[in-house]
Amino acid sequence: MTTTTYAVSGMTCGHCTAAVTEELSKLPGVQDVSIDLNAGGTSAVRVTSESALDETAVRDAVDEAGYELAGTQGATA
Repeated sequence: MTTTTYAVSGMTCGHCTAAVTEELSKLPGVQDVSIDLNAGGTSAVRVTSESALDETAVRDAVDEAGYELAGTQGATA
């Protein structure tokens, strides 16, 4: 298992976090998504997956939810 923390900007509420969680959960291998919401700022999104995820796929999923991937904050195996 790998847990990666991504920085996502533009989320402001629970609906926002639900949308991002839904889209990221669709990626192959994703086991869990948890979000520390920083309303109006950059939120920490932790994704636990079977193996490392392709950053382009993560960016596309976040974009599909209507938000912006601001970067990767770190990964642990």
